[in-house]
Amino acid sequence: MLVEKLKKDMIDAMKNKDKDKLTVIRMVKAALDKERIDSKKEINDDLLIDVVNKQVKMRNDSLEEFKKAEREDLIQQTEEELKILKDYLPEQLSDEEIITIIDNVIKETNALSIKDMGKVMKDLTPKVKGKADMKKVSEIIKSKLN
Repeated sequence: MLVEKLKKDMIDAMKNKDKDKLTVIRMVKAALDKERIDSKKEINDDLLIDVVNKQVKMRNDSLEEFKKAEREDLIQQTEEELKILKDYLPEQLSDEEIITIIDNVIKETNALSIKDMGKVMKDLTPKVKGKADMKKVSEIIKSKLN
């Protein structure tokens, strides 16, 4: 479903001469094709979500650097790219929803200390993958397991 949306949006961007959106979509498509070849996986929505998450993470890292360098032009461009990319991700969970899921997984796995983080992440990842920033999830888990 998301893969079809990506293809349709690419055609629409070409028709509407929306260069910015077309550039971002082409970058995603190229990364998707590379991932398909590298991992020998079929292109599906899960693979697209993984690729888009990587693209979002790269843009967020760049955004921090651009803010430090006070590059307003690059900040604005990167924020626009992030808006386009987020169209291809499932709706993000709120902080409260993330905390509730984490609490439930900690109870299910009987996690007591930071040593149990691997168990928690293993059970938690399928539940929040693509729906939450894993860096934030990891930080919340660490704070709860200390």
